[in-house]
Amino acid sequence: MLITQKKAAMENDGTALRTYQRQEAERSIIKQYRKELWSRFTQAINKYGLICPGDRIAVCISGGKDSFLMAKLFQELYQHGERNFEAVYLNMDPGYNEANRKKIEDNAEALGVSLVSFKSSIFEIVDRNETSPCYPCARMRRGALYSKARELSCNKIALGHHYDDVIETILMGMLYGGQIQTMMPKLHSVNFPGMELIRPMYLIREESIIRWARHNSLEFIACACRLTEAAASGDTALDSKRAEIKALIKKLHETNQYTEANIFKSVENVNLATIIAYKKDGITHHFLDDY
Repeated sequence: MLITQKKAAMENDGTALRTYQRQEAERSIIKQYRKELWSRFTQAINKYGLICPGDRIAVCISGGKDSFLMAKLFQELYQHGERNFEAVYLNMDPGYNEANRKKIEDNAEALGVSLVSFKSSIFEIVDRNETSPCYPCARMRRGALYSKARELSCNKIALGHHYDDVIETILMGMLYGGQIQTMMPKLHSVNFPGMELIRPMYLIREESIIRWARHNSLEFIACACRLTEAAASGDTALDSKRAEIKALIKKLHETNQYTEANIFKSVENVNLATIIAYKKDGITHHFLDDY
């Protein structure tokens, strides 16, 4: 009876209800999804050395489920771990429509994430000049984030790419790019000396992120570019190659449950003695060189 009365009282008090929802979202990271989210987040940080004492990190919030969860994980890390770093929650508006812009702001308020926002015209530029906009859009967005992060005295930017993004990138490179490469857990910026990119959600599965969002009745925007909106409306001509790879991995999983793990491990177990050629620092090394 008391619980029912408490919920009814919160429904009549918007601030109390939002506080309760935020606390539940935070609690579920440590409780219900500790193994799937929190442990994998801290594992990636420790395994790949993603955070160093004195770091000031721009945690980049696109507005999707991945980046908002990443923001909450960083908050939890600061609250329960060593406070040897600073975090700025950076949000770039590349040209969102009003509905998506409001959705991002509402979710930030509901989850207790204080955003530092700035605008750009990236969507407009890419939409005007590119038929396949994903790659140039990603590069332009990353450059804008680096620039703003440096302006805010940050030495790192954190992106919300997860485990499934990694294995999809590996297969996309092989099947569509004719190359073997992966999405690295961290890398130094070429165009912004002294800056570094980190991916602390590197070991987290996408399905775990989706379950956490559903558990807390949270709804987030997707990419919100013309490609995503067209695909959602059924325009397959503008659908992403990544969606094809995602479907392929799902199909392979039906006959081999270790498909995803094996794809991930493949770039950790490269035997150069069995590789015809490889590149390092822009130089191609061929097996015949030392045959």
